[in-house]
Amino acid sequence: MPSPSDRQPSATTKANLAEAVSAWRRDLGDDHVLTGDGDLARYSQSTTSSPVRALAVIRPASQEEVVAAVKAAAEHNVPLYPISRGNNWGYSDACPATAGNVIVDLSRMNRILSVDADLATAIVEPGVTQGQFSDYLLNEGIALWPDCTGAGPDTSIIGNVLDRGFGHTPLGNRANHISGMEVVLADGRLVRTGFGHFDGSRVTSLFPYGVGPHLDGLFVQSGLGIVTRMGIWLMPKPEAYSFFICSLQEDGDIADLVEDLRPLRLDGTVKSVVHMGNDLRVISSGMSYPRHLSPEGGPLSMALRRQLRAAGGFGAWTVAGGLYGAKGQVAASRREIRRRLARSGRQLLFFDDRKLALASRVLRPLLRLPKAAALQRKVDALRAVYDMNRGRPSPRFLAGAYWRRRDGLPQDIATANPALDGCGLLWLPPVLPFTGEAVREAVGLAEPIFSRYGFDFFVTFSTVTERALSAVMTIAYDKDSPEETEAAKACYDALLTAMLRAGFPPYRLNPSSMQTLASTTSAYWQTVADLKGALDPAGIMAPGRYSRH
Repeated sequence: MPSPSDRQPSATTKANLAEAVSAWRRDLGDDHVLTGDGDLARYSQSTTSSPVRALAVIRPASQEEVVAAVKAAAEHNVPLYPISRGNNWGYSDACPATAGNVIVDLSRMNRILSVDADLATAIVEPGVTQGQFSDYLLNEGIALWPDCTGAGPDTSIIGNVLDRGFGHTPLGNRANHISGMEVVLADGRLVRTGFGHFDGSRVTSLFPYGVGPHLDGLFVQSGLGIVTRMGIWLMPKPEAYSFFICSLQEDGDIADLVEDLRPLRLDGTVKSVVHMGNDLRVISSGMSYPRHLSPEGGPLSMALRRQLRAAGGFGAWTVAGGLYGAKGQVAASRREIRRRLARSGRQLLFFDDRKLALASRVLRPLLRLPKAAALQRKVDALRAVYDMNRGRPSPRFLAGAYWRRRDGLPQDIATANPALDGCGLLWLPPVLPFTGEAVREAVGLAEPIFSRYGFDFFVTFSTVTERALSAVMTIAYDKDSPEETEAAKACYDALLTAMLRAGFPPYRLNPSSMQTLASTTSAYWQTVADLKGALDPAGIMAPGRYSRH
């Protein structure tokens, strides 16, 4: 396995670090300034092939402590790298973008500061997880649904938004549904964006733009500040909610379905993010790589994939989305989806609470029978996807991260942590036009690259907007194999090059790619560098995060 980069600071930096650590211990308390080898090793665990080790970790518990910590870092010239909870699996986990940084772990800042049930907004801190927030709304009887992702209950809402992550509901394009940030800059100043800088503003979390330049975008996918609070928008619980799944029997049909689906998103019949995953996505959600069936260890043969599809009762592609609204609206949407999507070679099904509960009741007395138990597992998987589309996260979708792990899936997926469990995982998410032709081209480019480097081709196309798809491509590899680790990195680089040449740039990157792309001489990245120089001239804040330095 590759070891974390341990580039040591210069003698001057060592002295500065010691002074900064002393100041942080004074301001945060000894227990929340971590410098021991064990702690630093834990934070350097990553699913990526090039983890980076921090110099220290500090854990502030409040906005005031963040301000004090940043001022001490600025005074002693010690770079900081903020993380919300460090569960950014497949991209960077808790690791800094470059060596020589101190991690600012914001997980102790986990307060839900307010929820407005009438206007469907909330204000949260960066340590608030999507599981915590979903449970809070349910337990308090608040009839609002949050958006959530498939990354599990323990991931940060703010952390995901700041990397432009997306979810499942009509609010799934998450960065478009926030309003009002509170951000600590590199010199310790606190900036409130939108209308937040007006004393007594009652509309900060309602109208994101404020008056004057809209600053929120400066702090998304950037190293320009530490976001300590954010207003997020929620979805009123609808009168009716239905979930649809369309299974395609053959690989080539996905381009045709994309063409049929696009008008449904453009005209608002389907408002949720729709996810279209290939068979390997579904296979890996319930098992790790079947070495007993494929002892050669390479990509699964098409014959074996078809065998596993038949056993699991799914097709070459599985397409899923949610319908929300009044009962009449949802019924009309179902009819329209059936009219436009149902055709030969596709299985189209609709689910709601009543149907899922009925299926479980019918199967319960039969669970000793193998076929009934298999059907119940399928119902449980459908229930997890169904719940996620109404804002209730599940850990079961982390199973795909364990595909090539030699020890297979963890005994309890609820405690899964792919980074700490030694999983090898790299994600590359190119964005492409919402057309069947673009999907066909992206698959045609990517599949041979995965095959060349010996990996199964995992991909999900998601309708993040009504006009564009994100293709999340997963390289799952055996991190205990130096050969596979090197092959995974080479596969990622080849895939990134191919997608850029095709005009499909990624919306999100791992740290090594951040600096590679930001090193170009385009006016865009020069402007980003100018902003970084103006707001952080000493390079204190998250060096290398979507920037040259």
